[in-house]
Amino acid sequence: MQSNLFYGSVLSYFLCSQLFAQSFDAAPPLAGERGAERLGRIDCEGPLAQREVREAKPKAELAAPADGDQQEAIESAIRKSIPLLEKGAAGHRDQRTCFTCHGQTLPVLALVAANQRGFTIDKDNLQSQVKRAADHMKRGRKNYLIGRGQGGGHTTAGYALWTMEVGGAKPDEVTTAVGAYLVWDKKADHWRSSSNRPPSEGSHFTATYLAVRALDVFGAKEQADLIASRKKKSLDWLLRTKAKDTEDRVFRLLALHRLDADSDTIRAAAKQLIESQRDDGGWAQIADLKSDAYATGSALFSLHEAEQIEVGDPVYRRGLRFLLQDQRDDGSWFVKSRSKPFQKHFESGFPHGKDQFISITGSGWATLALSLAAPEREPAKGGE
Repeated sequence: MQSNLFYGSVLSYFLCSQLFAQSFDAAPPLAGERGAERLGRIDCEGPLAQREVREAKPKAELAAPADGDQQEAIESAIRKSIPLLEKGAAGHRDQRTCFTCHGQTLPVLALVAANQRGFTIDKDNLQSQVKRAADHMKRGRKNYLIGRGQGGGHTTAGYALWTMEVGGAKPDEVTTAVGAYLVWDKKADHWRSSSNRPPSEGSHFTATYLAVRALDVFGAKEQADLIASRKKKSLDWLLRTKAKDTEDRVFRLLALHRLDADSDTIRAAAKQLIESQRDDGGWAQIADLKSDAYATGSALFSLHEAEQIEVGDPVYRRGLRFLLQDQRDDGSWFVKSRSKPFQKHFESGFPHGKDQFISITGSGWATLALSLAAPEREPAKGGE
């Protein structure tokens, strides 16, 4: 990945901070290759760097403005959310040594997107979250090289590399080791979630998208044949496997788009996701639950990232209205946990008590979806 940042083991923390600040001043894209069409071009050094990228659409078309009142509400909601995302991510960093998708990835994705729209963020805090992902991967390097990986399996590895990607990290010996782990099982036709902790750690579609994305960005040249084989098998699996809930539908669509499925297949997958939108404008994780920020924000991101709807589309606007109405006065979104706790509870600084981890993830998705609908501005350096 061509970028201004390299979180290598030989770099000092000071040097990392300088490079990282330069990277974000240059507004790194939120997504590699395909997503770069929407959020800034980014080039790859991996084996798939020569993939054909569609011509970028004009910026005005990508961010059709909302009416004045809604646009003001969108920007206000983002401003209210940013401090809580930063506080929750920092609290997790300070109290735990491990990397998590809820504590790092979703806050980072949301904060980078907001910064690209001109919102002020704490870049030192952001740098520390990306460094946490890199350090976590580095500690597990030996296990990745023998196909064992770390806790959370393919899902954790994929989310960690996505965090590093948006931070501008370049391929190195650690990302190469993780790539080797992701293609270790040569017979597998998709990537699996190693646990059943819905929604974010319960779907094989999620694990598959994250793995494919990671290999696109960080896959080594010597892994190119294995990567191509695994991707072909994964596309076949996606074509014959039905999604069961919103998490499945979100990541099945993202994976189909990432793997260059034919346009009819991608449109059909998008149609399934759109048809599950509720009358209130939101999406629910499963049929028996109410709409929430996690399902709604991820659905909007998926539809936009897969180039199926623009932010001015009525489907997207209804989703935005739900998110604006569902946001709490403190700037957070509440999402009730569906997973049984297996670690000792601690307070990260994000609200909602024992539901705080899924709530910060949902708040990250919501802020990301809202940020995509905000006007593009120069990234904030000091004040807004």
